[in-house]
Amino acid sequence: MKREMYVDTHAHLSELEDKEGVIQRAKEAGAEAIIAMGTNLASSLATFEWAERYPGFVLPAIGIHPTEFLNDDVPETLRYIQANIARVVAVGEIGLDYWDKAARKDEGVRERQREIYTEQLQMAKEQDLPTSVHGRGSWQDALDLAVAHGPERIIFHWYSGPLDVLDSLLDRGYYISATPAAEYSKDHRAALEHAPLESILVETDCPVYMRNRKRGSEPMDVTITARALAKLKETTPEEIALATTRKAVEIFGIK
Repeated sequence: MKREMYVDTHAHLSELEDKEGVIQRAKEAGAEAIIAMGTNLASSLATFEWAERYPGFVLPAIGIHPTEFLNDDVPETLRYIQANIARVVAVGEIGLDYWDKAARKDEGVRERQREIYTEQLQMAKEQDLPTSVHGRGSWQDALDLAVAHGPERIIFHWYSGPLDVLDSLLDRGYYISATPAAEYSKDHRAALEHAPLESILVETDCPVYMRNRKRGSEPMDVTITARALAKLKETTPEEIALATTRKAVEIFGIK
């Protein structure tokens, strides 16, 4: 019997070390491709190294994460993104994070997040590339700026925000992604139950810590995400695989 095939649409491979093992386990689990995210200059460079080592399987995305800019040379990284944007399948991980410690205390930090996010949205729009957006604690602002400046294809990664904002982003034709937290996070599960399956992708956000399993995730754990989403949608992992892989291929232009 043919097994389910998945696309892990959001992974931080630059934070993993066992390259051969990670890729082999992912393939054995049914991963068909991995969208690898950069969050700063160093991780974007490392993401390209993964993509060059596993061409056609690891697909690179580069960007500045909203909690990374304080420790990054932002002008240099933005120049790097612009210079290498033709080599990627998406711009990401970008966005806003108002729950970050520095942002909680300082409106200036939040404003700088918005400026960097907006510039990267505009880059993606100019190149007609999708973006992977982080919006923790800033869901409405992340959406408003995406609408004003972003491309047509936007994935609000690990969405756990208000359902009224979710309705607004779905009305715009944007997407959300399910993570392994679909097993245990109340807010994330509520969003996934609320959104239609055709608007949901699957991911691992590896190596994020899966607190119910007491270990970090890796791309093979996209099956955990899929099974949890199947339960929420009262369907099968096979149907989740078909729906989410078809949509990922379309959004990221996977061949």
